Amino acid sequence: MYRRLRDLREDHDLPQRALAELLHVSQATYSRYESGDLDIPSGALIALAKHYHTSIDYLLGITDDPQPRW
Repeated sequence: MYRRLRDLREDHDLPQRALAELLHVSQATYSRYESGDLDIPSGALIALAKHYHTSIDYLLGITDDPQPRW
């Protein structure tokens, strides 16, 4: 479900640690977000969407359009 999180992170050449720091969680927690083993809190989704300049719908795979509609 959250494959796009990993793809976006890798496309931006970022380690999991960097996104974990952005979200104020451990690297292990962020890894669980990417694998889908742990649901991502809404605040974290908002922060990631802002960081990547995309929409939450794109992050969750609801749309294939990465452009936000704001």
